[in-house]
Amino acid sequence: MPTRVLRMPPRPALLLAILLGALPLIGSPQPMAARAAAIQAAAAGAANATLAPHAEKSLRFAVIGDSGTGEKPQYQVGEQLTESRTVFPFEFVLMLGDNIYGGERPQDYSKKFERPYQALLELKIPFYASLGNHDDPNQRFYKPFNMDGKRFYTFEKGDARFFALDSNYMDQAQQEWVEKELSASKNKWKIAFFHHPLYSSGEKHGSQVDLRATLEPLFLKYGVSVVFSGHEHFYERLKPQNGITYFTSGGAAKLREGNISSTSEMTAKGFDTDRSYMLIEIADKTMYFQALSRKGELVDSGSVEVVKSPPAPPSEAAVR
Repeated sequence: MPTRVLRMPPRPALLLAILLGALPLIGSPQPMAARAAAIQAAAAGAANATLAPHAEKSLRFAVIGDSGTGEKPQYQVGEQLTESRTVFPFEFVLMLGDNIYGGERPQDYSKKFERPYQALLELKIPFYASLGNHDDPNQRFYKPFNMDGKRFYTFEKGDARFFALDSNYMDQAQQEWVEKELSASKNKWKIAFFHHPLYSSGEKHGSQVDLRATLEPLFLKYGVSVVFSGHEHFYERLKPQNGITYFTSGGAAKLREGNISSTSEMTAKGFDTDRSYMLIEIADKTMYFQALSRKGELVDSGSVEVVKSPPAPPSEAAVR
């Protein structure tokens, strides 16, 4: 039986920065320039504790989850995310599901996606979405989500390959696709992102145990290093589980305050008192991460080492 999860039916300083061309193009300012931008922002009274990149030539992206409310907190996170890019020039954004809550008319897409992230979209920053339980599957046809009409898909950036999954309905066809694509990937980094967390200390939802039983063996077999999920409306970094690092980042618009269990032994770091988002950098075999609040405060930071690739299976000739 397939694993099924039920689906439920600008600030003035920022505007000035855009007008003056202070927001960088993809891959432009290097760490020294980024630090100077951070100092300038601080001098202007902007809260921005964003850390500059560790390496000049690295892969950089942002992560948001449960973002599509169209309400004030989403817009505030969007503004802060844009300000973070003056320090940390990320190239694209991962979306962890619940991209559009409620109605999905054209005006809803404008209110709940295009306007909150207008400054980034004008810079041609691509967003890559996965489907959440509040999302209409037809979102996969919305071009700015870069899903190419597919519920699950994969794409490559540098040394990393990303696997966007539909955790609402993990049917046999998707399971076979996951194994096929993971086994074929020769990338140093294999990163999965989807809505429902395999591990979570959230008191509202918690770990999706059935989904974990389906996906984790494949992640272990084929060397997935990092998994990003949403669904829980907070930030949590789990202690590595069987060598894989799991992040929950579902607080880009909604917040389930005080919902991380105080007795959980899985939590390495949790933040459930404000909205949040993540910034990620991959430099060779190291992934650097940082989580920030909608006020620009640094919530968590650190690094993850790539999982060693599993040994290749013996060839048919060798077996003989």
